[in-house]
Amino acid sequence: MSTEFPHIPTPDAPTHRAAVARHLTLTKPAGSLGRLEELGVWVAACQGQCPPRPFARPRVIVFAGDHGVAANGVSAFPAEVTGQMVANFLTGGAAINVMAATAGATVRVLDLGVDTGVEFPEQVTAHKIRRSSGSIDREDGLTDGQVYDAVTAGRAIADEEVDGGADLLIAGDMGIANTTPASIIIAALTGTEPVAVVGRGTGINDETWMRKAVAVRDGLRRARKVSANPVALLRTVGGADIAAMAAFLAQAAVRKTPVILDGLVTGAAALVAEELAPGASEWWIAGHKSVEPAHALVLDHLDLKPVLDLDLRLGEGTGAVAALPLVTMAARLLAEMSTFEDAGVSEGDTPLTASVDVNGRNGGWR
Repeated sequence: MSTEFPHIPTPDAPTHRAAVARHLTLTKPAGSLGRLEELGVWVAACQGQCPPRPFARPRVIVFAGDHGVAANGVSAFPAEVTGQMVANFLTGGAAINVMAATAGATVRVLDLGVDTGVEFPEQVTAHKIRRSSGSIDREDGLTDGQVYDAVTAGRAIADEEVDGGADLLIAGDMGIANTTPASIIIAALTGTEPVAVVGRGTGINDETWMRKAVAVRDGLRRARKVSANPVALLRTVGGADIAAMAAFLAQAAVRKTPVILDGLVTGAAALVAEELAPGASEWWIAGHKSVEPAHALVLDHLDLKPVLDLDLRLGEGTGAVAALPLVTMAARLLAEMSTFEDAGVSEGDTPLTASVDVNGRNGGWR
């Protein structure tokens, strides 16, 4: 399979217009549900039908992998936690398991590059590329062959999920020190200096933050040389998990499947995915805004407005899953609310000519 992606179609424009028009006929003042209206219109356009259908199989894919740069002491936790958390996902004990069950989604965890001797089930390791990655402050994270395999794996994972019935996708991450390569990628693609992208990750102290800043600085020197080539960027300063996630996000757009993005690491993969497949971001919404400083750069670069801002920084897909009930609600409002005509409610003076103000400035019933 090639690392090149086909042209990405935009979500269906006629359906988008039909959804906007339908909102103007529902029993509410135009624009009074604010961004919920915008989200419902987006779902309809992605599905190519109005009213939109309920999500049948929202799916979270957690991409797990270790990173050699962890040996530099850039995280508050030791590298072995990655493998331990994969086991926790499999027994349903992680935050993403609880939140996904609450939101009506299912979780699949994949070991793309975990550095462990533990034998996980074959369905977890089916796409494994290697154990850990190179220390990206001084060496490539992946070889040419490995980055090709990781991109191929990401595309295959998206196809497996869509072919299996998934109609909304969320990419989550798990990997000690993975915010370091993510921050480097974001800085390289947004033209930002290292100090502006280095956050606290797992809750690191000042000394650890300084070590992380040095690693990001050194990695960024290497990344800038290849920043115009997304595959080379993934090879140089990425890991198997981030490379596969980027391809997964791009392929989801190829398959016309909506995605809710999570935080920093998913955001870095999304920046690369948009480089791999320009236009893919039309198929994504941002579930939340992370407290990590580099995540704001991602949202600005991709022109995405987060659904939530809850000071989250866990990863795993938790911020995206937290937004899922609101996205589901938005689609159901568009599909299930009565129209003025159906309900026998007076339309007032202007609802059929008013525009939908997704920021809600038209107010409620006045």
